[in-house]
Amino acid sequence: MNSTMMLRSQPHTPPFLTCNNPTHRTLNRTTVTLPRTVTRMSFTQDGPTLAVVGVTGAVGQEFLSVLSDRDFPYRSIKMLASKRSAGKEVTFEGRTYVVEELTADSFDGVDIALFSAGGGISKQFGPVAVEKGTVVVDNSSAFRMVDGVPLVIPEVNPEAMNGIKLGTGKGALIANPNCSTIICLMAATPLHRHAKVTRMVVSTYQAASGAGAAAMEELELQTREVLEGKPPTCNIFSQQYAFNLFSHNAPVLSNGYNEEEMKLVKETRKIWNDIDVRVTATCIRVPVMRAHAESVNLQFEKPLDEDTAREILKNAPGVVVIDDRASNHFPTPLEVSNKDDVAVGRIRQDVSQDGNTGLDIFVCGDQIRKGAALNAVQIAEMLL
Repeated sequence: MNSTMMLRSQPHTPPFLTCNNPTHRTLNRTTVTLPRTVTRMSFTQDGPTLAVVGVTGAVGQEFLSVLSDRDFPYRSIKMLASKRSAGKEVTFEGRTYVVEELTADSFDGVDIALFSAGGGISKQFGPVAVEKGTVVVDNSSAFRMVDGVPLVIPEVNPEAMNGIKLGTGKGALIANPNCSTIICLMAATPLHRHAKVTRMVVSTYQAASGAGAAAMEELELQTREVLEGKPPTCNIFSQQYAFNLFSHNAPVLSNGYNEEEMKLVKETRKIWNDIDVRVTATCIRVPVMRAHAESVNLQFEKPLDEDTAREILKNAPGVVVIDDRASNHFPTPLEVSNKDDVAVGRIRQDVSQDGNTGLDIFVCGDQIRKGAALNAVQIAEMLL
């Protein structure tokens, strides 16, 4: 089979693939409309009540897309955002909703709340929602490293959610890992289960989407400006982004790592429940719209040859292998944009290590989708 044909599409044809401008849609207009080719039948009196916090942002909009694509059942849904966004209209599954201002009363009667409005909002309103009996799936970094809060990738560590159920009247917090961690561990975990990773070296090439809708829009604007010979507008980033790349814009810590890199280190240890695994990372921002790429070097406790690794990855859920050496065809951000699967290629033995104890792989995944919204909705599905 041709490697490009192996890339599994979403469970349903994504609506963005049917419109004229599928990827670079406007996110800040007053009325946000998700184009639909069919009316989904996920509205049901037997479903849970939902709330989407940060609904007008890039990930908030993707929450809605994923909920619809996966026919997630719901009895009702609240569209929540800041006071500035309150009053805007959102069209979802053939119905028009007015965005409500997020307040402490927003979670009355809500079973599941999907949060993507930044760590400050999550810290303020997440515990409020839990107190009202809501299960919160939070996409920010606010609770990821808090003891007792599960940090979950459903294909990797679903057991972390044991004991959290709907219908008990007891709320809970569940953290969505950082996008670069999700994409990395989707590929590394199947190999880790087989041969145990003792050390992992990751270099990331992260898209504009990781910094939000405004960053995506600024990249488009800068590209036009630079091509027209104008000075680039630098509101989101402090330097030119178009036709450039730079160290990730997260704050640099006293150890020389930035916060994004340390997220990969700490989150991997928590998700794998292995404080001894050695992880180091270098995170780079590249002028790509919405999918991250990562170079991952793995050192194993037990030997693992590249052919066995390739077969393991071909059978891993949520992973597709694109590894065609003859035609020099491997994963690219474009191929995984708007896709659910994480693509893996460049699978090869690390020649610097003896005895088949090292591998190099290259991974690409849609940062907004599996790196954020899809993973959160999959967590919500596990609650049903």
